[in-house]
Amino acid sequence: MAESTPVCDFGWKAPAFRLPATDGKTYTLEELRGPNGTLVMFICNHCPYVQAILDRIVRDAAELAKLGIASVAISSNDVATYPEDSFPRMKEAAETLRFPFPYLFDESQEVARAYGAVCTPDFFGFNRDLELQYRGRLDSSRKDAAPPDARRELFEAMKGVAETGRGPAHQIPSMGCSIKWKGD
Repeated sequence: MAESTPVCDFGWKAPAFRLPATDGKTYTLEELRGPNGTLVMFICNHCPYVQAILDRIVRDAAELAKLGIASVAISSNDVATYPEDSFPRMKEAAETLRFPFPYLFDESQEVARAYGAVCTPDFFGFNRDLELQYRGRLDSSRKDAAPPDARRELFEAMKGVAETGRGPAHQIPSMGCSIKWKGD
């Protein structure tokens, strides 16, 4: 069942975290934050909504890095139920797709709960002070990629955050597969 993200809670502070990454390192939010903002993305390997836009996520994260926006992806799904989201499979995906950002494993699901993540993909765009400014979608893609000329909503929003510290007032929620919680 598809889930949609809630409306952006402007100014909400990013919860700290410390998680292992597919590159063998462990990262904290403080280490990953960008000088002009930080994009925290909850994704996973198996979700068709994520698969449809992974190339666009990689493109946008690389371009946002040039604007001082750091990006990080986190997978929080229950790997007992969804083994394709396991840490070894995450490593494969990060290497194959050449992620220009760390791909972190939230095995306990504590970080997803702290952020209130509801689906994959779920985007949290923070300004330089780690205040939430964007909780919308990447673009008009669903289970299939939108046309190549689709408006780059997340990129445009985060470019604005880099320049002004503020996200757009109008944001369209992201939609995707629900986070696969343990015990559900």
